[in-house]
Amino acid sequence: MTIGTGLTARQLIDLLLDPGSFTCWDVPVEAAPADEGYRAALGRARERTGLDEAVTTGHGLVAGRPVALVVSEFGFLGGSIGVATAERITLAVERATAERLPLLALPVSGGTRMQEGSAAFLCMVRITAAVQAHQAAGLPYLTYLRSPTMGGVFASWGTLGHLVLAEPGARLGFLGPRVYEELRGVQLPAEVQRAETLAARGLIDAVVPPGELAGVLDRALAVLGGRPATPTAGVEREEAAAPPPDAWEAVRRTRRPERPGARELLDRTAEGLLPLSAPGGGSGGGNGGGSGALVRALASFQGQPAVVVGQQRQVTGSDRPFTAADLQCVRRTARMAEQLGLPLVTVVDTAGAELSVQAELDGVALEIARCLNTLVALRTPVLAVLLGQGSGGGALALLPADRVLAAQHAWLAPLPPEGASAIVHRDGDHAAELARAQGIGAYDLAAVGLVDEVLPEYPDAAEEPAEFCARVGSAVASALAALAAEPEAARLAARARRNRRLGSARP
Repeated sequence: MTIGTGLTARQLIDLLLDPGSFTCWDVPVEAAPADEGYRAALGRARERTGLDEAVTTGHGLVAGRPVALVVSEFGFLGGSIGVATAERITLAVERATAERLPLLALPVSGGTRMQEGSAAFLCMVRITAAVQAHQAAGLPYLTYLRSPTMGGVFASWGTLGHLVLAEPGARLGFLGPRVYEELRGVQLPAEVQRAETLAARGLIDAVVPPGELAGVLDRALAVLGGRPATPTAGVEREEAAAPPPDAWEAVRRTRRPERPGARELLDRTAEGLLPLSAPGGGSGGGNGGGSGALVRALASFQGQPAVVVGQQRQVTGSDRPFTAADLQCVRRTARMAEQLGLPLVTVVDTAGAELSVQAELDGVALEIARCLNTLVALRTPVLAVLLGQGSGGGALALLPADRVLAAQHAWLAPLPPEGASAIVHRDGDHAAELARAQGIGAYDLAAVGLVDEVLPEYPDAAEEPAEFCARVGSAVASALAALAAEPEAARLAARARRNRRLGSARP
């Protein structure tokens, strides 16, 4: 396993920031410990690194964008956090909050400084409280975990970022391998604490080489600190949309492998797209995701910034079920959007939640309930896009919203029509009949209060992917602009009224 790039704090600052833009905020450390051995170790660390503590702080510019920095130095007692270290970090976080600067923390640390024991350990609470206040002020907090980042740093301020990035091959975890072996009597497999493993489980957002970090930060801050713009005119087409499609034909059309999914929609319509990791999705690079069923990203639609979380129905021609881990990641993404004060866009297109023994043990039904609860209560605007298949609880979990757009052939049902037929008729032969009887189509859903706008297909998204995606992207931008213009109290009251009427015919 890689033990980091070996970059010092100052080398990393030079790599990230525009030349000559860094201003240091550090106040010299004056207190000296009573213990002679510890005092000598501090002296050697200062001589070796040229720093007086295990972190340095300040502010500078990333591609012209102002940002505050907290940068650890592993060469200083393994980047460990003592009381003076914690105070320096806390002061930097508080100053970034006061000056309304986005904050980037770049830890590399073995955790709490053992020479200072419980006093230093408790300082993780102090730092966390400062970070929470920074986030509560609506300011971005981003972290970039270097190797190793362990113990109390990993279990507190190191992983509390709105975005949590990591360097390739980094060792990240709670207990170091030496401590684990001493306490448990067995070795900890190295892969368990590898950055790529955590990214594949959706526990961190992306794995980014240091040389690419400045570009990623530029893209992230463009969305997180962006100002909504007036969307351009929608994509129009002279011919009228076809009449409401036959429900069974709509189901068949949404199952076509060529039909664009969430990743294709983002690739074709989003500006400043920054894909984020998701369970089963690798490091978050390229095409908005990876190989899993969940897609996460920061993006702008015609100048409207948003956090996006969506379902990718098919990957390499195979349907991907929505898992409990995916749903947990949806909730984390929703909370991130709320903290940042950005709208959340959900893209619904799924053959359903995972059906397996493991899914039951993982609590997939409980996670659906928690997703519903989170989205209903979210204070930030929520826009849902029913892109294609809407099968079962896995689809419903992403549909609580202030406004819902639906593709013309999109549908929502408690089960796939074949499953409904098995319940009602004890066979799957009546699927088409059940689809037509259940009111699952986009226009039916508009009639019962779910869908606010049906987006036409000419005649099928699979046959006009570029034009269809452009149409959806334009509608998303317009809806986001409308939601941004509504006062929060009025929007939340309207959401409550909407939820109260769902399932009933509109007056």
